[in-house]
Amino acid sequence: MIILNKEDFCTICPRACRAERTAASGSGVCGMGLSPVVAKAILHMWEEPCISGTNGSGAVFFSGCALNCGYCQNYKISAGRFGEAITAQRLRDIYTELIRQGAHNINLVNPTHFAEAVLESLEGGLTVPVVYNTSGYDRVETLRRFEGKIQIYLPDMKYALPEPAVRYSNAPDYPETAKRAVMEMFRQTGPYVMDEDGLLKSGVIIRHLILPHCSDNTRRVIDWVAQTFSPGDILFSLMSQFTPCGDLKAFPELKRRLTQDEYNEAAHYLDASGIEDGFYQELSSAQEEYIPDFDLSGIK
Repeated sequence: MIILNKEDFCTICPRACRAERTAASGSGVCGMGLSPVVAKAILHMWEEPCISGTNGSGAVFFSGCALNCGYCQNYKISAGRFGEAITAQRLRDIYTELIRQGAHNINLVNPTHFAEAVLESLEGGLTVPVVYNTSGYDRVETLRRFEGKIQIYLPDMKYALPEPAVRYSNAPDYPETAKRAVMEMFRQTGPYVMDEDGLLKSGVIIRHLILPHCSDNTRRVIDWVAQTFSPGDILFSLMSQFTPCGDLKAFPELKRRLTQDEYNEAAHYLDASGIEDGFYQELSSAQEEYIPDFDLSGIK
């Protein structure tokens, strides 16, 4: 059991809310204790091709979230906090079960607020690469604790502008925080490496989800990636799968999918950016069936 001492109130994520978290109960922004809460563990086929491959990525979906975007596609488990509390040892056993099923990697989806238990579960390493799949809203100090344990970082770069970061995630510091986090991830992994089957062995994939009415934000994200990295450094994944989810009463502009014009504008801008390595997601990906059914499968 992991318990934070009173002088160690939680500063794992950039919110640094200093909540008193115990193994069994939680408070603060993420609303979680230290024991990992998991909603599903499956062979996931809907990641980028170099992650899912032919067998699937061994995805472990953690509940709760410190960023709490208003439009979250996994709203049921992030804001709704649906899931089952387990031990770090059970978490390790789940990795083993997924690997036996043929998982190309172990994909930790939104793990940051459970960093203590995740670090414990990774002691001794695994026989497949470990993917740290995150919102990008991470403290460099926390990421450094994972050095040598994570082979692939899969961060979002949601916002390059503070206005949408404030409106949709109440995180005015998101752009600069995510940039620092991505640079730390790249420092740890170096340029990406593929195996002979086209599977990613190590490196960074930066994801960006295009939001309705946010074309300028998408352009600024692309600009930063193009100006910061050289060909062969990282992979960039432009995602068009936005589907209205969660409680959008405060965000009526998000109660629709992308238009063809919004998608075309982003894709053409990426084409002209000089970014050579990565993926486009087709506009038809904006379907609810791409969102997992969180039913605790693979947990017990």
